[in-house]
Amino acid sequence: MILREGLVVTAVSLLAGLLLGLAVARVGASRLYGVSPADPASIAVTIVLLGAASLLASYLPARRAAKVDPMVALRCE
Repeated sequence: MILREGLVVTAVSLLAGLLLGLAVARVGASRLYGVSPADPASIAVTIVLLGAASLLASYLPARRAAKVDPMVALRCE
């Protein structure tokens, strides 16, 4: 459940970032040397790296939460 919520947030964020990045790419086009503003390879690498970092950031707490005994967690509250 924790991992799924993290992945949903990641997917929405990556999509919003991709759309905003493509919209703003025209502004920074003069600063890019040898790369087009909508270069598919650099966009794909960025999405994969950010997605992997987010997956790891969601997986570690999910793994730790899965190790907790539910009865112990309920008794603490």
